[in-house]
Amino acid sequence: MKNFAIAIHGGAGTILKEDMTPELEKAYLNALEEAMAAGFAVLKMDGTALEAVKAAIVMMEDNLLFNAGRGSVFTKKGIQEMDAAIMNGSTLEAGAIAGVRNVRNPIELALEVLENSNHVFLSGKGAIDFAMKQGVKLEPDDYFFSQFRYDQWKEIRDSDNYSLDHTHQGIQELMKDKKFGTVGAVACDSSGNIAAGTSTGGMTNKKFGRIGDSPVIGAGTYANNKTCAISCTGHGEPFIKAVAAHDVSCIMDYKNKSLHDAMHEVVHEKLIKLGGEGGMIGIDAKGNVSMQFNSVGMYRAYHKSSGEKVVGIYSKDL
Repeated sequence: MKNFAIAIHGGAGTILKEDMTPELEKAYLNALEEAMAAGFAVLKMDGTALEAVKAAIVMMEDNLLFNAGRGSVFTKKGIQEMDAAIMNGSTLEAGAIAGVRNVRNPIELALEVLENSNHVFLSGKGAIDFAMKQGVKLEPDDYFFSQFRYDQWKEIRDSDNYSLDHTHQGIQELMKDKKFGTVGAVACDSSGNIAAGTSTGGMTNKKFGRIGDSPVIGAGTYANNKTCAISCTGHGEPFIKAVAAHDVSCIMDYKNKSLHDAMHEVVHEKLIKLGGEGGMIGIDAKGNVSMQFNSVGMYRAYHKSSGEKVVGIYSKDL
């Protein structure tokens, strides 16, 4: 049996300890622990990396703290439009969905696309039609409503601005104007196979059906047993331009760099040159994990079969 491990993220941005109340900090740490534990439990029972990634992301999609699934932000039209992707590193099979509404767990729909659609990427109404055909669970609009997400949207809905910044009044009044976003997971199972998944509600007040990097295979999500599995978080446009997730794989493949060094080159050099703020988590087929970001903080955690476990929020937690 090979080493197995899982890593997760819950968004990156300007996350400062002095702005975080003890209650909110504890809530985030507990949420990360629970999601990580859900994925690790799958791996411990000899489940696949793909199953572990889905299990961890479902936990975060069900948690209002994260901008994915139930906690997704409001668009210009005052609705939620969600994106997700998942990829199997052993086969290079992938499934992605964009601009979907009322899907309780977008990552489950992305997995259905991978396994049962003969396609890679579905969007909008067609993706919903496929979800209904596959029996993916849907929820009414009010399931996705949260007062603090509504309040943050209300502040900018009459402007042409969009925002990654989310006011957490309604969770804690002291947590204001900080950046959050995407959730994601990467895993290596006991067979040495890896997988990656990412899910997001996008940007507050986004319009024109904007889609970020999260569901774009190679930009926000990528997995290949030969190199790595990557899930990104941050301002999506630079990540798309950099084809960030796949670029890590290419650097490992063509330059023979380690996972850590390849991720460092993309996050701290290439993305910065494009004005890209955020980070990524990565894993390779040996169970090595790296979590890197060029923002002030990133909600993140990993757990290895060796017993090594880390849960962090701020840059000092590295």
